[in-house]
Amino acid sequence: MTIQLGKIGYLNVLPIYHPIEKNLIENDFNIVSGPPSALNKLMDAGKLDLSANSSIEYARHFEKYYLIPHIAIGSCGPVQSVLLLSRYPKEELEGKTILVSSQTHTSAALLQILLSEFWKIKVNFVSGDATKELEEGELPDAILAIGDEALNLRYHPEYQSRVDLGEEWRNMTGLPFIFGVWIVRRESYHASPEKIRIACEKLIEGKDWGNEHIHDMCVLAADGSCLNEEEMCSYFDGLVYDLGSKEIQGLELFYQHLKKNDLISTIPELVFIP
Repeated sequence: MTIQLGKIGYLNVLPIYHPIEKNLIENDFNIVSGPPSALNKLMDAGKLDLSANSSIEYARHFEKYYLIPHIAIGSCGPVQSVLLLSRYPKEELEGKTILVSSQTHTSAALLQILLSEFWKIKVNFVSGDATKELEEGELPDAILAIGDEALNLRYHPEYQSRVDLGEEWRNMTGLPFIFGVWIVRRESYHASPEKIRIACEKLIEGKDWGNEHIHDMCVLAADGSCLNEEEMCSYFDGLVYDLGSKEIQGLELFYQHLKKNDLISTIPELVFIP
């Protein structure tokens, strides 16, 4: 059984996957890379055994999955790669239209929560490709950009208002925000529990290796990026890769807000791999 492992195709998971892909940590994964929305669909369809997935994917189908402990992707403050970029101050967005990347589920839900519960602003949403629209000369009122696109667009001259959603969540709640979790399909686990447990251990080893070599990862990530080495180190410094008690509190609070806004039908129980 070759483990089908999902990888978010953004720089933020580089420290975890680099040692695995370079076989610095011995493994037999078949790695499938893609945006969060694509990995959510593959995981739900049973085409991956374990994967990094949107936090909301676990909430929507938690009966299918186990959480992998001690590993997540989030922030406790500015995340820099989940940004609301606007041509207007946030307070003037009432009635305006926000272009939301089709690659995101969790960040879009977080934005809806911030708008409805904390900012008390009503807007319209459309889904699309912000980079493509900007290249074609279109200027949406506002854009929710995530991942590498957010890093590339954050200083766009037409979008002077920039709101970091990770920072806004921390300001409103005092807790980290967990954008992604690593999950295992329960069917895969019960078919081969020992092999899946070893695979989970390899991911944790990857995280630990990445933390120990984070400066090297900054240098590697900056090569070919719009960010220089110093900016890339600042970016990685703002990320959270652990799933400790505070991170779990933040995740549980997010799920409560999802239920309150009818974005999920049931608040999920956090069930970790046996």
